[in-house]
Amino acid sequence: MIENGPLLERLLEGEFICAVTDEHSFHKLQNEQLVEDLNHFLRPLNRRVAKSEDGAVYFLAYCDLNQQARQQLSQQFNATVQSLLPMLEWMQLVQEAMGRDGALSAGDTIKLQDFESKVVDNQSLIQRLGQLSSDKLFKSTSDKSDMQIKQVFKRIKELGYLYQPHKDRLFYIVTGKVEQLIELVRFIKDEENVPIDEHTPEQEAMF
Repeated sequence: MIENGPLLERLLEGEFICAVTDEHSFHKLQNEQLVEDLNHFLRPLNRRVAKSEDGAVYFLAYCDLNQQARQQLSQQFNATVQSLLPMLEWMQLVQEAMGRDGALSAGDTIKLQDFESKVVDNQSLIQRLGQLSSDKLFKSTSDKSDMQIKQVFKRIKELGYLYQPHKDRLFYIVTGKVEQLIELVRFIKDEENVPIDEHTPEQEAMF
């Protein structure tokens, strides 16, 4: 178990492990015996290893939803919900700019130069980018599209939804954390029976 100590620490720090961010650890977590061993150590902490419905990403969940767990989950849920609409707008912007048929998914590659060239040729996309980048999630104060794009992608990488394999090369890979965000959207739609945003039916159509 000592050899898996670093992996355990990363999970406890709230990291999401997928094939994009850490292929080696991701494949290790597909071993049911290892997950069982990790859960044995995590049980006293009321935590367990969980994964998204499609198995694209691993993370920690609570075993029992006691009061403390509910309070922490509520804080995490509120933080995620606050970033939900700008994240959905970003995903839709990328989808439209790149001419994609479906929503972004783990493993998709986005080349910043290609995205920028598509946006700057479309006045509607430029306006939407400006509105998106000024959102409190991204906090861009620039009026230049290239700077707005860099700030938006920088923040999304910080939030763990994008992975940049090489610091000096401007392309990003979508991580498995996006799958958890999409599951949250579906939960809100299906279980709570509320629209994501009554003014943006296109975002609902993404899912």
